[in-house]
Amino acid sequence: MFESAELGHKIDKETYDREEPIVREHLLDAQFDLAESKAFQVIILIGGVDGAGKGETVNTLNAWMDPRQIRTNAMGDPTDEERERPPMWRFWRALPPRGRIGIFFGSWYTAPIVDRVVGKTRDADLDKSIEEINRFERMLADEGALILKFWFHLSKKRQKVRLKKLEKDPTTRWRVTPTDWERFKMYDTFREISERTLRQTSKANAPWVVVEGEDERYRNLTVGRLILQALRRRLDEPTAVASVKAPTVLPAIDSLNVLNTLDLTQRLDREEYRQMLEEYQGKLNLLTRHPKFRGLSVVTLFEGNDAAGKGGAIRRVTGAIDARYYQVIPVAAPTDEELAQPYLWRFWRNLPRLGHIAIFDRSWYGRVLVERIHCLCQEADWLRAYSEINDFEEEMTRHRIVLSKFWLAISKDEQERRFNEREATDFKRFKLTPEDWRNREHWDDYVTSVCDMVDRTSTEIAPWTLVEANDKYFARIKVLRTLCERIEAAL
Repeated sequence: MFESAELGHKIDKETYDREEPIVREHLLDAQFDLAESKAFQVIILIGGVDGAGKGETVNTLNAWMDPRQIRTNAMGDPTDEERERPPMWRFWRALPPRGRIGIFFGSWYTAPIVDRVVGKTRDADLDKSIEEINRFERMLADEGALILKFWFHLSKKRQKVRLKKLEKDPTTRWRVTPTDWERFKMYDTFREISERTLRQTSKANAPWVVVEGEDERYRNLTVGRLILQALRRRLDEPTAVASVKAPTVLPAIDSLNVLNTLDLTQRLDREEYRQMLEEYQGKLNLLTRHPKFRGLSVVTLFEGNDAAGKGGAIRRVTGAIDARYYQVIPVAAPTDEELAQPYLWRFWRNLPRLGHIAIFDRSWYGRVLVERIHCLCQEADWLRAYSEINDFEEEMTRHRIVLSKFWLAISKDEQERRFNEREATDFKRFKLTPEDWRNREHWDDYVTSVCDMVDRTSTEIAPWTLVEANDKYFARIKVLRTLCERIEAAL
């Protein structure tokens, strides 16, 4: 992949002086059109060999365009805060919103390549990282992002010359570190691993462009023109709506499903409930104060029918935990800030640090429930969301996040009874909205969607717990007992 980037590409000064102002002008126009339209975000990855002009190119892009509309992320070694979350957490937080450009100087490619070169990982680990990166970038592209990936290359001979030249000049000496020379000794290995990674991650939705990095003028014009071309094409040509070729999802032909086979008659009497509540709240408190709990974190999410008792169950969980170590995240309709990002962004940024608990009241499953049922996204969007959600949850569990997912189920008659009770009780009236009544008209659609959701996302690492919630006492104890079991197993 690097042969064309070792030919000695150069641009003479006269040509550069003539072309540079034109590229800069058109780049600024395209950038302003992007900011005005807010149609998509641009993600630019800058990678390559040491001394190939990566930093200089980033500085040039910020000089040629309006830096107020660009977020440059120099991703070095992760901080202590970042190490306490899954590796992709810091990249999700740095994604630019729609209408903006984000430059990643160092990216999600850096660690997999470097770790393999220095022998920290094996080929199988690199292949797994490559597969995860491909799925991540495909998701970003499906969400509308324009991904531009540049790899700056130098031959081994030219890299040595370049490093020596930078080291000799007092104004650039700081750019060359002992690490650069250590990596130079492993040039052949770096080249082999990098070429393998680029080959397997250069996809139609996010192709790599290899740029020879020796000549500054060639480097700048090449990158500037490519960014301009990609921006203009995307701005001027409407994006086609993705079509779905998969067969339509249908309910089971014998009418049996995971919801209508639940025994909603299960109950606890008040005295039994009080005893079990004290037992499991006490157990949960002890588990969260266990010394080993500092080495993991917990994400628990609550979904369910309207009026199924999610809030009551959450209060019984938080009543057992030190308030300093948990956060309840209520999930409503996305804000303008959240709509400007991929739909999983608002959930990624709320993942807890080690020793803490995040409780989601509603969650990322809204994409395959309310958004599906009320046509708030395209069919292709909610269909692909199942695999994207499974990837998200796998990343969590790999990073020692204990994930507990609860669906609280009640019957249609019980929901109507609770709605009427809320309507008749002054201090409960705020819980009932016209939207709750409208959702009842889609009861059967919700049943179909929930069954699909459970079938496609109840995995061995992140199973769903279906909670029979006609009796609130029974539901609360089942939630507490399940959460205790999940944490205890992880400890």
